[in-house]
Amino acid sequence: MAMIDTSGAAKPRRKGPFYTSTFFQVIMGILLGGLVGYIWKGQPWIAEYMKPLGDTFVKVVKMIIAPVIFFTVSVGIANMRDMGSFGRVTLRALGYFLAVSTLALVMGLVVANLWQTGAGMNFDPSHLDAKDIAAATNAEKKAHDTDLVSFFVNVIPDTMVGAFTGSNILQVVFISVMFGVGLALYGEKAQPAIDIMTSVSGGIFKMVAVLMQAAPLGAFGAFAFLVSDVGIEKLENLVQLVIAVYATSFLFIVVVLGLISLWAGFNLFKLLRYLKEEIFLIVGTSSSESALPALMDKMERAGCARPVVGLVVPTGYSFNLDGTNVYMTLAALFLAQATNVHLSIEQQLILLGVAMLSSKGAAGVTGGGLIALAATLQQFPAVNPAALALIAGIDRILSQCRSLTNFVGNAVATVVVSRWEGALNREQLKAVLNGGSPPLAAAPIEQDPD
Repeated sequence: MAMIDTSGAAKPRRKGPFYTSTFFQVIMGILLGGLVGYIWKGQPWIAEYMKPLGDTFVKVVKMIIAPVIFFTVSVGIANMRDMGSFGRVTLRALGYFLAVSTLALVMGLVVANLWQTGAGMNFDPSHLDAKDIAAATNAEKKAHDTDLVSFFVNVIPDTMVGAFTGSNILQVVFISVMFGVGLALYGEKAQPAIDIMTSVSGGIFKMVAVLMQAAPLGAFGAFAFLVSDVGIEKLENLVQLVIAVYATSFLFIVVVLGLISLWAGFNLFKLLRYLKEEIFLIVGTSSSESALPALMDKMERAGCARPVVGLVVPTGYSFNLDGTNVYMTLAALFLAQATNVHLSIEQQLILLGVAMLSSKGAAGVTGGGLIALAATLQQFPAVNPAALALIAGIDRILSQCRSLTNFVGNAVATVVVSRWEGALNREQLKAVLNGGSPPLAAAPIEQDPD
């Protein structure tokens, strides 16, 4: 068993004034944004001035996602030098994603049948207003363009540069993996290039830290627009669905992910505390992508090996969509119940299978949850796809829950796969989760015998 280099181990955190922490500032941004949106609900200037604050911050973060993934994945694989390890990590990650995502779908299916959130609404889709019908139609159109075959074909970019200018994360992962494999096969001659890329990646993560200083402002603008645009009264007929999605996601995190964390030898709630800044950032922006670079950095600092972090996190953002899966089964059965469509158990199981595939086909698309649901209904015509308009207005509220659950699921997956690979520095993870400051660089990995 390799010795752990304690020079990079976590040390007690030096705490400054509470109001200087990103965590506190993001919370204040959310609270103030909600207050502004509530007081000036529906005012045109909210959409004109507040919405761009949130949109700009998310765009800034998305701008650095591609280089973060490229350098992390490429350098991680290049340092492996053992292509058998690379294939094993990938297969284990995908197997874990499939198993846990299926549990999320099943849990949503069970709750939907027990709660019956849409029963008694007797809703007629023809009574929808033009704006809501347009929203549903747009989701259907995007879903039509994101079928499973097209999804896998589009993983390969038209050009190498195109992967970094588009919005498909998996294209960047594909280029990064191929380049990392090439460096690994090139052997010792590739070491100068790997050293340069390692230095560049350090600078990129410093840039991430600088850009995150704008997180409170982005959360303020995004949440002000959310509250102003959706409003509380719009949830009156759909409040049960909102509560069901949030409650089921909460149970999934606490029970399913909690038990997985216990089996993997760490405390889920300590992990959530460690990631609290990113969690509240997602709540404020309704986008899990806003926290992707910080998650990759923090998981590596928590003792997970860079190659595992580089593969599991960005791949999980497309394949490990626990929150999206919970939402899809609950929302699909809600629409069936609301429009008086009875689905047998067999039909519901077919729906579950279609939802599993559709959630992957809509990965990386803006508004992915609603679009994935549209793709599911398109392949399962028993439920009128036009009924999507019934929940289109509250999709932003549900998006927060989806994004948060997806984020936590990917954080847990990173630790679990690292443990499977014997690529987890348990002492470093324990120290960081107990409140120590993350080291400036990841300590050498303690190889687990199991």
